[in-house]
Amino acid sequence: MNWKHRLQAVAAALFGVQSQKNRQLQFSGSPWPYLLIGVVAIVLFVLILLQVVRLALM
Repeated sequence: MNWKHRLQAVAAALFGVQSQKNRQLQFSGSPWPYLLIGVVAIVLFVLILLQVVRLALM
């Protein structure tokens, strides 16, 4: 799988709409790329939420 597919897989997993076929395909390889992308995505999500809250309180 390339990085685009991994990014799509992490986004789908974060929203909880992962298909059984894709889930099985992802578990056939190394989990490290998915963990790295997942951590980065969650950190970005939290930073965006903090900025939105900061703007709302101004």
